[in-house]
Amino acid sequence: MKNVTHSFVFLAHWPSAGSFGLNTDILATNLINLTVVVGVLIFFGKGVLKDLLDNRKQRILSTIRNSEELRRGTIEQLEKARIRLQKVELEAGEYRMNGYSEIEREKENLINATSISLEQLEKSKNETLYFEKQRAMNQVRQRVFQQAVQGALGTLNSCLNTELHFRTIRANIGILGSLEWKR
Repeated sequence: MKNVTHSFVFLAHWPSAGSFGLNTDILATNLINLTVVVGVLIFFGKGVLKDLLDNRKQRILSTIRNSEELRRGTIEQLEKARIRLQKVELEAGEYRMNGYSEIEREKENLINATSISLEQLEKSKNETLYFEKQRAMNQVRQRVFQQAVQGALGTLNSCLNTELHFRTIRANIGILGSLEWKR
């Protein structure tokens, strides 16, 4: 970080009368740019990221609560189905002479339908949680990136002259463009 500070002090002492020097050490200039960008991201992004994650956590918790309520409702339906099953079994004793096999089929269908419904609800809950998590992570990434870039541009605009500002923007666009192509 001390080297970065010295680099900016060096920029402030450039002679305005004539010569313009170029730093040909690509590794040092990239390191400075990367250090500035990472520092700005950490400084400005940590509070925003914490707020976004807290909000997302609350949304996920409410989604989990809703899923739990749906699960309770399904359990209640299962209990009702069991009560209905008991009734069907009592009726089976009465209708045994007329059609024992028909009653057994009805019983199996009822159990299978309830089991399938319960499995579908559980699967739906898990998929919803997964997609909500993915969506939240993508939203947080987008917001942090946007705010970091805005903060970095604001800092750079206030600290750099026009020529150096344009060179820095072109270098950062090149870096971001190469990152996009790697994906």
